Amino acid sequence: MQSLQGSFLIATRQMPDPRFSRQVVYVCVHSEEGAMGVAVNQPAQISFSEVLRLARIEEKVERDWPPVYIGGPVEMERAFFLYSSDYNLENCLTVTAQTRISSDGRILADIAAGYGPESFLFMLGYAGWGPGQLENELTTQGWLVLPGDVDILFNTPDDLKWRQAAKKYGIDIALFNDEPGLA
Repeated sequence: MQSLQGSFLIATRQMPDPRFSRQVVYVCVHSEEGAMGVAVNQPAQISFSEVLRLARIEEKVERDWPPVYIGGPVEMERAFFLYSSDYNLENCLTVTAQTRISSDGRILADIAAGYGPESFLFMLGYAGWGPGQLENELTTQGWLVLPGDVDILFNTPDDLKWRQAAKKYGIDIALFNDEPGLA
């Protein structure tokens, strides 16, 4: 089995689960034991400034904060940081040489103080698959698997990520798997 860690799962129009419609999921873990990823283009209703306020953490730097994301339907009360590898933290998982993920709350204070990673996404929840579940889903054409890209993760507007992630590889995702009609 080839690991999909560090890849994008891009929902096609054939995605049977409406929770993943037009979603880009970044796969953070993939092994025989299952898979875990986070949706990177679905902003939540809460802002990052509100998260800091609720955590009683003072913003010590002025910055345009990225939105908070709905990372997936699993454990929505749990927070994750997907961030650039320029920031070092012991409690993290290295996804690729450029990206890491952690749920360590110290990142929140470091970001507010200006010591955090240069690029990050903050998300609530994650997408998870049990052993063999993701591999089975990949046979139904609901997901298109493409290499992950840090520019798309951290620098592409959310409403463009779904199309841009596929377009980078010459695919018009809006037309992907279209069946020709009969006239």
